[in-house]
Amino acid sequence: MTVTSAADASLRHRYAEAFLTVRRGDGAPLADTEVTVAQTRHAFSFGNIGFDLVAHANGETEADPDSPFGGAPPASGEHLAALWLDLFNTATLPFYWAGFEPRRGTPDTTRLLRAARWFAERGVTVKGHPLAWHTLAPDWLLDVPTDEVETLLRERIRREVSDFAGVVDVWDAINEVVIMPVFSNEERRNAITRLCWERGRIPTVRLAFEEARAANPSATLLLNDFNLSPAFECLVEGVLEAGIRVDAIGLQSHMHQGYWGEERTLETLDRFARFGLPLHLTESTLLSGDLMPADVVDLNDHQVESWPTTPEGEERQAQEIVRHYRTLVSHPAVEAVTYWGLTDEGSWLGAPVGLVRADGSTKPSFDALHGLLKDEWWLAPTTLRTDAEGRVSVRGFRGEYAVSASGARAAFTLDRDGDVEVTLPAS
Repeated sequence: MTVTSAADASLRHRYAEAFLTVRRGDGAPLADTEVTVAQTRHAFSFGNIGFDLVAHANGETEADPDSPFGGAPPASGEHLAALWLDLFNTATLPFYWAGFEPRRGTPDTTRLLRAARWFAERGVTVKGHPLAWHTLAPDWLLDVPTDEVETLLRERIRREVSDFAGVVDVWDAINEVVIMPVFSNEERRNAITRLCWERGRIPTVRLAFEEARAANPSATLLLNDFNLSPAFECLVEGVLEAGIRVDAIGLQSHMHQGYWGEERTLETLDRFARFGLPLHLTESTLLSGDLMPADVVDLNDHQVESWPTTPEGEERQAQEIVRHYRTLVSHPAVEAVTYWGLTDEGSWLGAPVGLVRADGSTKPSFDALHGLLKDEWWLAPTTLRTDAEGRVSVRGFRGEYAVSASGARAAFTLDRDGDVEVTLPAS
């Protein structure tokens, strides 16, 4: 069914092989008949941010000059949507409190819900980012007493998780807690840092997870951070020892200062895999231009007038993105990776992280990732003939598949080795 390369030995856990029995509507085996088998979705979550498509999903034609989310202008929406949907199956949408509710009592629920439904209607899993975070807390919280800040944060979490339940069921429940109580920024004060300082990290984590869990018991909730040092390991240990249920650990990997390489990546994954929780690489980036200087501590401090993509950088990015994804997918604990930006236009910090240039043309990295996800790790429509018992052998990347014959079609899941049966609807 599929041709495997030598590199596939490290990905054996991502594949499944099954004998598929195809039956007619009356239950009889579809014997000695040509059928077409094709993959329709990966079980692994290959994601990207959906910020660029919020305006497009809402039918908007003008960019919002006050939007804190950045992203490409609405005019690029249709083109970018086609590229996005051709490659990814999971979208992260922006729920930064300062932008979602810039004025108290006026949340942007309708607009974000329309965008979330737009993705969901196209078979995309939608994730919200984040429910609690200090950096983009709203200014109107600044003069609110801490007890009331806690009450408002609880209400905000319950509201968003409840309003979006069934459409957005995956959330970064809380973001960057390691630095949260000691965060210092002369240009921007915030009330969430004050709350976390006075209550403590673990009680603040508990607040976020318990409110989100109460609002949607079936939601997948992440503890997400960019600080992947032992400090985050200690936090995870403390959170779990406190009895807080965490569904997955979110690891950011903005590689603006250069690709980590396989050894560092695997060492990082192993350190966090020891907790026995799924790992989500929530924010991955690789540059296609000049790298950020190594002495920059806070990536936000690197501000340049122009940060262009370059031919040499694009070739480097294409090679590194393949290495990065192969490494992540090879690790059994990893179940999701989200690339942080489809296009350079409106990208975070103006960095050339996108897979698409600002003019809308694809970079080599887009083609390289497409070749990996939709060629090497994907089963294209393949015609086979069933045996006398209506069986064919199917081997492919774990995920969703479809089998069709004579105009009838049925879906099935390939998630383990074994036998699978499907019944084609009567034509």
